[in-house]
This record gives sequence, C-alpha cells and structure tokens, in this order.
Amino acid sequence: MPSTLGEILSFGFWMQKEGYKPHTIHSATSSLKSIARRTNLLNVEAVKGYLANAQISEARKEILALHLARFYRHRGIPFDRPRYRRVVNLPFIPLETEVDQLIGGVGRKTAVFLQLLKETGMRPGEAWNLNWNDIDLEKGTVNISPEKNSRPRVLKISSQTIAMLNRLSKKSPLIFHALDADPVGSLDFFRRSFDRQRLQVAEKLENSRISLISFKTLRHFKATMEYHRTKDILHVMHMLGHRSLRNTLVYTHLIDFESDEYTCKVGNTVGEVKMLIEDGFDYVTEIEGAKLFRKRR
Repeated sequence: MPSTLGEILSFGFWMQKEGYKPHTIHSATSSLKSIARRTNLLNVEAVKGYLANAQISEARKEILALHLARFYRHRGIPFDRPRYRRVVNLPFIPLETEVDQLIGGVGRKTAVFLQLLKETGMRPGEAWNLNWNDIDLEKGTVNISPEKNSRPRVLKISSQTIAMLNRLSKKSPLIFHALDADPVGSLDFFRRSFDRQRLQVAEKLENSRISLISFKTLRHFKATMEYHRTKDILHVMHMLGHRSLRNTLVYTHLIDFESDEYTCKVGNTVGEVKMLIEDGFDYVTEIEGAKLFRKRR
C-alpha cells in the first residue's frame, strides 16, 4: 500500500495542476484509496474484476471507472474503460412541511445552510463556499459562484433567511467554515454532522421520510416547486445554473400536484402581504378587502 498510496497522492497533485476542482480531486483520490484496500490498483485486470463483482450501483461503478481511467492515463497504463449503464431514478421530493421540520430540528448553522438550499436550489458546494460579500442584505440576494461547469447567478432570498444569516458569527469572511479549514474535508465533516442530526429529527418525529432528505434533495425540491409555480422551464434552468435544458427537463414531471392540500393565509396590510409573498405564498383572490394566499403543504 505505501507505494500505491504514493501513486495516488502523485495523481492528486497532477489533477490539481491540471485544474480539476478540489471536490473532484478528493472524490477521485478517496475512491482510488478504497479500491487499493481491496485489490491491487496497479493490476488493471484485478481492478476490473473487483468492479464487476462489487455490490455497488451501476452509477457508482461508472464514476469509479472514470476515476480509474484518469489515473491510468496519468500513469501511462493502457486501460479499456468498462461500460456501465446508469439507471436513472427520479429523485425523492419531500413535502415542504417535512423540509421545514428538518430545518427546525437541526443546529443553527446547519439550519441556515439548509434554508439557503431550499430557497435557491444551489449546489451544496456552492453554498459551502459562500462568503459574506456574496450576500446583499439590503437587496435580499445571494451571488452564487458556480461549480461543476454551471453558470453564475444572482438569486433572491427571503427576509426569513436574511434574519437567520444575521444570527451567525461574522468573524470569518466565509459564512460556513473558517479560512484555515480544509474546504473539502470540512464539507464532508459538515455533511456527516448533518446526517446525524437528520436521523435524530426523523426518529423524534417518527417520520422515516425525513431521513431521506439530503443536501441534493433540497435542490430537487426547489426546482420542482419552482417549475410548478412558474411553468417556465427556462427560468428553472437559469435558477439551477444548468447549461443544458436536458438536465432541467426532469423536473417537469416529478410530482402530480392535482390532489395536494394547501395552507391558506390572509394578508390585511402591505407588510403582511409582503411577508407572505417572501415566504412563498401565491396570491389567489380578494374577499371583503382581505387578500387570500395559499402555499402547498
């Protein structure tokens, strides 16, 4: 393993020089270390045999094969990458009440992180790398620096989210982690901490669906709700930062809302109406001078 570990570390440095993103480097080197613990990484046929028999999904095998192809190319070792057919499953979309219950049951920093994902649909890595200069508290917007070849974008956030952000410490320019922290390892640690908190909330509320909500789930949730609200697939594409419409189209048929129940509220003043709109309520009608709003539960 020592010599193999050295090869993996050398590969990681090569990826860094080639301009790969930190999260990609971390994923590749971690995956290669895992394979090296189970078989001889430098024996291509042994590695292919391991992949063929591994009890993991086809999608995971496809990712590992891509990491291996890069590693062997770096080492100058011929490698005919095996083909795996990814099974695409529709993502799980929780109820908004379940998302809010989760946000209300976790720690302060985790709650703000989840609230940002819920409202903007940004990727976890994009949220993790936010600094205070990216937040315009007066305009109520967040400037998102893209990852995974996405597009940069500026999105609105609610007064509720701004209030939650204002309760966090501003000692570091970075919102969710300190400057001296490893941004890759720290996000992984943050995610593991979230996993523990999520399980506690699910057990406390006796709702196993909450244990299925991940960071990525909230991106799917926002995209699905935004498409249903606007019926504008190009708007959703821009919000998510997608460069290809094909990646956005999945959100057009995730949920049948025909039988959904609604939470209804009344706005009597300009301030109440403003708060309801910022909280995602849609205007329905006006009866006897009172404006009625609704939002899916």
